[in-house]
Amino acid sequence: MKPTQAPTIRLSDYTQPPFWIKTVDLHFTLHPTATRVRSTIEFTANSDRTDGPHDLRLHGQDLKLISAALNGTALKSDEILLDAEGLTIPADLVPQDGFTWTAEVEINPEANTSLNGLYMSNGMYCTQCEAEGFRKITYSYDRPDVMAIYTVSIDGDSPVLLSNGNKQGHGKWHDPHPKPAYLFALVAGDLVAHTDSFTTMSGREVALEIWVRPGDEDKCAYAMDALKRSMRWDEVEYGREYDLDLFMIVAVDDFNMGAMENKGLNIFNSKYVLASPQTATDRDYELIEGIIAHEYFHNWTGNRITCRDWFQLCLKEGLTVFRDQQFSGDERSHAVNRIENVLQLRARQFREDAGPLAHPLRPEEYIEINNFYTATVYEKGAEVIGMLRTLVGAENYRKALDLYFERHDNQACTIEHWIKVFEDACDTDLSQFALWYAQAGTPKIGVTERFEGDTLTLTFTQTNPDTPGQTDKKPQVVPIRTGFLGADGSEAAPEQLLTLTDNEQSFEINGLSAHPTVSYLRGFSAPVILNRTVDNATRAFLLTHDTDPFNQWEAGRDYAMSLLTDMATKGTNPDAAFTAAMLAVATNDALDPAFRALVLSLPSEDALAQSLFDAGQTPDPDAIHTARKSLAKAMADTMADDLPNLYASLAVSGPYTPDATDAGKRSLRAAVLSLISKHEPDCATARAQFAAADNMTEQLSALSTLISNGQGAEATATFYDQWKADRLVIDKWFTVQVSAAPPDTAVDVAKTLTQHPDFDWKNPNRYRSLIAGFAMMNPAGFHRKDGRGYEFFADWLIKLDPVNPQTTARMCGGFETWRRYDASRQGLMRKQLARIAALPNLSKDTAEITGKILGD
Repeated sequence: MKPTQAPTIRLSDYTQPPFWIKTVDLHFTLHPTATRVRSTIEFTANSDRTDGPHDLRLHGQDLKLISAALNGTALKSDEILLDAEGLTIPADLVPQDGFTWTAEVEINPEANTSLNGLYMSNGMYCTQCEAEGFRKITYSYDRPDVMAIYTVSIDGDSPVLLSNGNKQGHGKWHDPHPKPAYLFALVAGDLVAHTDSFTTMSGREVALEIWVRPGDEDKCAYAMDALKRSMRWDEVEYGREYDLDLFMIVAVDDFNMGAMENKGLNIFNSKYVLASPQTATDRDYELIEGIIAHEYFHNWTGNRITCRDWFQLCLKEGLTVFRDQQFSGDERSHAVNRIENVLQLRARQFREDAGPLAHPLRPEEYIEINNFYTATVYEKGAEVIGMLRTLVGAENYRKALDLYFERHDNQACTIEHWIKVFEDACDTDLSQFALWYAQAGTPKIGVTERFEGDTLTLTFTQTNPDTPGQTDKKPQVVPIRTGFLGADGSEAAPEQLLTLTDNEQSFEINGLSAHPTVSYLRGFSAPVILNRTVDNATRAFLLTHDTDPFNQWEAGRDYAMSLLTDMATKGTNPDAAFTAAMLAVATNDALDPAFRALVLSLPSEDALAQSLFDAGQTPDPDAIHTARKSLAKAMADTMADDLPNLYASLAVSGPYTPDATDAGKRSLRAAVLSLISKHEPDCATARAQFAAADNMTEQLSALSTLISNGQGAEATATFYDQWKADRLVIDKWFTVQVSAAPPDTAVDVAKTLTQHPDFDWKNPNRYRSLIAGFAMMNPAGFHRKDGRGYEFFADWLIKLDPVNPQTTARMCGGFETWRRYDASRQGLMRKQLARIAALPNLSKDTAEITGKILGD
């Protein structure tokens, strides 16, 4: 039996609530299975709603109502209309000019496996209310446009009782800033604090606390340092000062997302807080820094100014991602950071745009809002902010942001408010630019060149592919940073910003002595696909001479993509000129080691599959895997004489530090180690590195190298024995085994690991480490011709859905590219998707995603 379709929520149906909320007073009496919540909520009339009188409709799910009253008068049971989504009080009982609602409910945190609302994580009480979790705590409005002042008191046996705002006493909290219900937070448990303080630009002292489980307090120093740097950066770059007396972070083991920006009480997945050199990789440190910054930056772009409705989600997320990317670039390397961001954009968002889950930055409708926390909202949202800054300039961008904070502080806003701020501050018309928010899909840009006399004419074309529900799209504004290189590699003309606004448009560059080599889309100035006829000699020239680091890297990547495409589809051999160019980059000490590591990293198997599909070809996962191995071996052969010395020169002496310089050396050293292993049947260098490593980065890279070369059994067991008491390291242990396993054994490795006593599949981190690690990090293993990978993945999605629908729905994206492949694989994947979709009690989260993927 097919599950009942949940109702569709539409942007066009938005209306303000009939009442606003002024204050919310909450009292919690905590109990693992029978927590009592008493609420006192002061409602005021919405003078803009003249269509009354109005019922009082409050959200609520999985609540046991004990009592309720209006203005102190108890309501009888027949005066309260209860249903699965909330309750209704008829209008004739509701004072239309304002009233006080009081209620008491009972909830069961221990049984709340969805990890939304109030739930338990290994004995600790924790909340997650974005997007619609507050309705699992008490009856109230649970929508972002209703902002109120919260006062909270908590009774319970836990020694630490935390909530939003400033502390008024043990378990007593008051937040003076109005906030929507999704920003409410509560944490209670046996916790210890890593403390510090920060002096704001106006001289106020802010107490800083990172709360963790006993034994983890020695792993908080880097997160605290990142927090303090974020606070200072936001003051300098955006003029934003923190506004409470206290800022708290809590590390939680069971968490569906990376972190949550609750006002003054950020709740984090513990993997993005806890770090030591022995247990965290350089990438972990980088993510901790970026996510700490992201959630802190939300204090202004998300909390002080929030979303009117969930259709505007990219208003806060896209802007805050852009801000954290700016911060990470300032703290590390803008060039490397930009490349890493674009790699993620292409791997996640371009794939999303090209498939059945494509949606505009601001969607028109949804069934389950949790399904719209997507790469489009986050990564593409940030790219659109970056384009806007490019178009108006850095000075005007800051001017517009100042106006945004001044005009809309303590408001719930829309994309229209955002666009209007820029139009007013910069005296410009952004009506066409706003199409980036309304049209789904990745624009494809074509270009031709004509050189006559001293003039180069560049003619661009723009096409916007059809996406679900959208055809005949209008041309969008595409800023194209363009450079011009002479034969000797020097800049033949000043860089220009060419702004494409039509389906076809030409630009002239005058005063040139010869036809230059054109460097398009520098810094990846727009999230588009550039289709350009270019040969490998030109790519090699750009790799060697381009002064834009992104395009220098892009040239090498395109060169590799061209070779790998031919190797996978035509059986051609590796190109000696390419491997020579890779050697030149690898041994060029003038280049940042992190940049060199990125150049040496071949395009992923998934990226190759998408590229072939975009070109109208059917990708063969096995041929792609073989081609990548062959090209890596050819690179290793060309570099054989240089690799040992290069590897030795990259050893970092002295105590471990996660700074960009040392991390870059370790990154390049890992790439070199992988190449060295192609010439060592026993992987002696990797074995030696594994044994001698004093940090997780080098130990894990050695283990991955050993496993991928079929030499990892002993090291895998040693690693587990060493780290079995550290839950976050064991997550890495699960992932490295399934992601690095040879494709022909990957599904068997994954199945075996699901039987391991440490595989706690109800913990999102552990589940993702194994199930997602297999399905999304080992493409050739997942896409086995016999379909065993698909069946294994579907089995575990089916098992998780009744327990944690939100994580299940997000994981279903592993099937979103099923139409890429041959008829046999398509049939096998569709069979598994249909099996999931047909479940009688399938959650609305997973039903919406599987329905879209199937196209039903």
